This record gives sequence, structure tokens and C-alpha cells, in this order.
Amino acid sequence: MAVTQKPYKGAKQGGSVTEQYNIGFGTVPVFVPSVFVSIVIGIPTIKRDSVSYVAQTIDSLIKGMTPEEQNDCLIILFVAEPWNDEFSLFVVEQIQKGFPDAVASGLLEVIVPPPGFYPNLDNLRETFGDTPERVRWRTKQNLDYSFLMLYARSRGVYYVQLEDDVVAKPGFLSVMKSFAYQQKSNDWLLLEFSTLGFIGKLFKSADLPFVVEFFLMFYADKPIDWLLDHLLWVKVCNPEKDNKHCNRMKQAIRHRYKPSLFQHVGVKSSLKGKVQKLKDRDFGKNGLARAHMNPAAQLASTLKTYQKYTLLKAYTGETFFWAMAPGPGDVIDFKFNPPISIEKYLFRSGNPEHADDIFHDTTVEIHPEVWPDVASLALPAIDSKLMAEPSEGFLVVGQFDSEGLAQGVLPEGIGKISIVRLRVHTRNSNWVILSESCICDREHCSNFSVFLGFSDFDPETSRNMKPAEAEARTDLMVPPAGDTTLAHLVRASLPSSRLVAEHVLM
Repeated sequence: MAVTQKPYKGAKQGGSVTEQYNIGFGTVPVFVPSVFVSIVIGIPTIKRDSVSYVAQTIDSLIKGMTPEEQNDCLIILFVAEPWNDEFSLFVVEQIQKGFPDAVASGLLEVIVPPPGFYPNLDNLRETFGDTPERVRWRTKQNLDYSFLMLYARSRGVYYVQLEDDVVAKPGFLSVMKSFAYQQKSNDWLLLEFSTLGFIGKLFKSADLPFVVEFFLMFYADKPIDWLLDHLLWVKVCNPEKDNKHCNRMKQAIRHRYKPSLFQHVGVKSSLKGKVQKLKDRDFGKNGLARAHMNPAAQLASTLKTYQKYTLLKAYTGETFFWAMAPGPGDVIDFKFNPPISIEKYLFRSGNPEHADDIFHDTTVEIHPEVWPDVASLALPAIDSKLMAEPSEGFLVVGQFDSEGLAQGVLPEGIGKISIVRLRVHTRNSNWVILSESCICDREHCSNFSVFLGFSDFDPETSRNMKPAEAEARTDLMVPPAGDTTLAHLVRASLPSSRLVAEHVLM
């Protein structure tokens, strides 16, 4: 297929280099890959009868992220219809019209695979009593996932697999980052953020070639979620041990986050004629808590916790902290060892279901490593009655307002801080909920990759990284030109843009 290239003037300030290609069925804008982020989200989609959930899914993802989170994420929509140019172009046009800012900024890309990637799918062996149509559908789906994973391999630190008919909880991206960071070792293979199928599965990008190689060995035999479980079995289970031992070993590399961050909303399956009313019971309710990528801390509180709503789960974004009515002198402490330099903080109390469970007459205090020159600091004005009783050795830097919110920016002159404390000064008649906790470390808050050992990663330059530079850092394995065998897919190591630029539609 001939490809011609010429400048395209539609580029906006953002991350992607915008060009225009003639790809055989019309001239469309092409956003050449140029982004390296923390999390890449892959969404495959195909044509369904009379319904589409794609726009709802993408809208939920984008609205569920803050501008800062959007700048550290890439959403790749994979239109798995290489033989249906009309539908592919229709999806492109709808995405361009519906999400122009996300496309222009580099947050959202749309790609279409080359038809030659797929083998003959007409004479597959029927297994498990499935009809020929179902066998073909699930086999092609396995290949769709594999292509998308390999394409995304060089685009970010982590890869998250979604489907095209889900909605996300607000703050999902920071929850996934935080959960990955909180892992005690790097031995895990899979982090799960949904109980359903292949939804919400997070992999380290470095593991994707290994994962895809396994999928491609058995792509025609079983559905993708079964293959994933078999992969875990092959990796850690001992045939001489029983199932209990095997399950325990799999759990060591397959970690589940609760509650689920993604909910399945589609009713009509991508398999023609199939109705699928699957719901994730662990999804819970939206808007009750929001997660952030907080620095490691020791947590302590004098408040009596209610049931499972612990301070630890709130700090990591799993749920909110819920405690019985506080009184004068009650505190919540976030301790940092070694001390850290904090740029800003935000604490939100209450939630939509319990709007009155907020902190009243409560201050935000810090314990500096070295006591600063307070007179030279530009600190906010605090209610005088709350300033009268600070904790010994602590400096009051903020307070909760009438709506239960405390937020502020700390001057650099404060130096490093060993403890952030929430201190209650009067008796509360209601219980209290801490639904959002954000402590932003000056060193790490703007660069998540430092937490992961990517100390040479610069988010400012990486989002504008040229394709060749990205390829030099992470070799994406794709088939050589003219070779579409599956074996070469996992063995070859050529620049990704040679294959993808011809088929990227954004």
C-alpha cells in the first residue's frame, strides 16, 4: 500500500506530531506516535449491530482524570476492522468530532491494524462446543489484544487493558499508579482492577512481549482470560503440588485491587446475537472517594475507625476513612521517614452520601525537620481560636473550611517535613469521613516515574519525544515489512512507526 506524506496544519500545542497520510481509502489526519507516559490504556473495538459504547467509554475515562493525570496517560483506541474501511473512517470522524482536544493534546490515538497481520480465520478447529462463529470471534479477539499490546509496548511504563463498553471511577488513574507503587516487590505479573474478563488488567510494559508470545501460541484454542490464567499457572505452579498451593502461588503474582475501578455497561456483545448483562459487583458507587499518588508514609490516628474504612485504605485511594465523632485533641498523622519537602496538600472530608460527616474546627499542622523563620513565610490566616493550641513542635499551615475542605501551598522556606497532622479542636456531633488525601512531594509529585526507578525519565521531554527516540529506548517488536507470520511478530525488532504509520488514523 503506497503511503504519501505531507504537512498537516491542524496540529495544536500538545504532544503528537500531526501529519497527513494517504492510506488507500482516503486522506485523513494522522497523529504520529510521540508520547511516553506512565500508563497506556488500550481499548479494542469492532462494529456492533445498531449500537456503540465507545464514546461513552472514552468520555468516562477522560472526565475521570484531572489535567495532570491526562498529561501522564495515553488512550489508544484500536479499531479492529481492517477489512471495513468505511467503518474505520466513521469511527475516526466520530472521535475527531467528539474529542478534538484529547486528540490534539496526544491523550487519544486511534489505530487500525493491517489486514495482513491476521491469518486465515475461516477454517479454525471447533473446541468446547462453540459454534464456528464464536470460535472465529474469540480467536480474532485474541489476535486483536496481541497486536494492541505490542503497539503499546513502547509508549509507557504500564499498560492497562480495557474493553469498549465500560465506565471508570473518577480518579482511577491515580489509584492504579498508587497501587502499583505500593507493591512490596516487583515480582508481580498482573494487577487487576476489575473482576470481569479481560477488563482492568495492568501489566508492566516490559512484560508485554512475553505475555503476547504466550497468547500467540494458543490464540486459536481458548479465550483470552483463560489463556491469562494458564500463563500464570505455567509461570509459578508446581505440577507436583495441589491446587491450593497453585492458587497461592498465582496470587503472589496476581494482585487484586478492591473495589473495582471499571464497570461493564454493554448489553449487546461484540459477538453478533449475544446479549451479555455482566456487572462487576465490586464496582460500588462513584464519587465517594478519590485517590492520589501520595508519598510513602506511616499513618496513625486517635480516632476510632468504623469497620473496614481504614486510614490506610483512604490514603492509598481504595476507599474513604470513616471514624466516630472526634473530640478536642484527636489527630491524624502522616509521618515521613526520611522527611520530605511538600509543595501542596489537599484534604477533603464528607462525601455525597454523608455530606455532614466533615471536619469542623480542624487545623492542618506540620512538623518541620528544622524550625523555619516563621516571620519570613507567607502563611494563610488561621482562625485565632485554632491558633491558640497548636501541637508542640508543630506549625499551623491551614484549616478546614465550612464545607470540610483544607488545601494549600507550602512555601519552600519551610524546608523538609517529618509529619503532617490534622488536629481537631472542638467536639464534633457527627462522625467524620476523610474522602480525599493529597500530599504532593516537590521531588516526586510531578514525576511519577521516579518512584518506579526511571530516574532518567523527563515528563516534559518524553511527551514531545520523536518516534525514533522512543523506539531507541524501548524496542517494540513488530513484523518486518512483507512478513505477517505470527512467529515473526514476537521475534522481529523493527521501528514501530514503519508498520503503524501506514495504519494510524489519528
